[in-house]
Amino acid sequence: MTISMSMCRLIRQPLISNVPYSGQKLNMRQIQKENVVLVMGATGTGKSKLSIDLANYFPSEIINSDKIQIYEGLDIVTNKISKEEQKGIPHHLLATHNPNIEFTSNDFREISTSAIDSITSREHLPIIVGGSNSYLEALVDDDDYNFRSRFNFCCLWVDVSLPTLRSYIDQRVDQMFNTGMVNELRPFYNPNRDYSKGIRKAIGVPEFDEYFRKESFVDDETKKKLVEKALSEMKMNTWKLARKQLAKIHWLKNVKRWNIHRLDATPVFKKHGNEADETWKKIVAEPSAMIVAQYLYNSRNSSNVVNSSSNLRVPISQSDLMAAATC
Repeated sequence: MTISMSMCRLIRQPLISNVPYSGQKLNMRQIQKENVVLVMGATGTGKSKLSIDLANYFPSEIINSDKIQIYEGLDIVTNKISKEEQKGIPHHLLATHNPNIEFTSNDFREISTSAIDSITSREHLPIIVGGSNSYLEALVDDDDYNFRSRFNFCCLWVDVSLPTLRSYIDQRVDQMFNTGMVNELRPFYNPNRDYSKGIRKAIGVPEFDEYFRKESFVDDETKKKLVEKALSEMKMNTWKLARKQLAKIHWLKNVKRWNIHRLDATPVFKKHGNEADETWKKIVAEPSAMIVAQYLYNSRNSSNVVNSSSNLRVPISQSDLMAAATC
């Protein structure tokens, strides 16, 4: 089900010609803030999946805020969402930049702001999704207060319990290996390259450096041990990244006082197949859509089912969602 933005978006105020401001007449469209949704979470929790789900409820376009997925290449290693998984929804800042040139938080702030303006001009909802919370902070809390003066924003945090997430991270690294990760990494190996810049910062590139250095000079058993060592380091470093991402989210929520809605996706990771899909829909996708509907349309119908401080396990029907989203 898709909710029509033309039917349900906030009604813009008519042009006002009699309100003076600094000696000039004020156009209300110039001061009305546009809406932006941020989808946050540690690596592997399902952020991209949720962004696609939301785009199926609200006409949207997605802006990637993962600092490694911005670069071209290493689709397996960086776990980029595939074209098939994108389901025709426009994506911005995904595999768009030279992998050898550093892309900074300032670059992200400038280009993502331009993308937001482009998306809202088409009366679509910008959804910014990714694990690089430093990019989100640089965008939202910029020094000149530009973002907050122009946009309202709603934060969704997809969370998974740490033991469950760690197990999933290990499985995902093994799956990457089984789907051709080593061959994907090989062209990016260069003994003289700097692993602190560009796409070579990606977890997997430095970890396989020793393997690529020695593979031509060692026997098969040694190669196997080098691969196992690299995979183990990848798992540990991905786990460290997840912990760092979670710490940043807690800091944004508790210290900077961002209003962040937490959704506990842990039960999804304990199920498989259709059962996992139904659980995701019930406890993550539909509650998130209700939060966004309430945020966008201030619906009185959603006030009794949305609780940003809980784990949001309330079952929500499509009719409830439509009622909450109807102007």
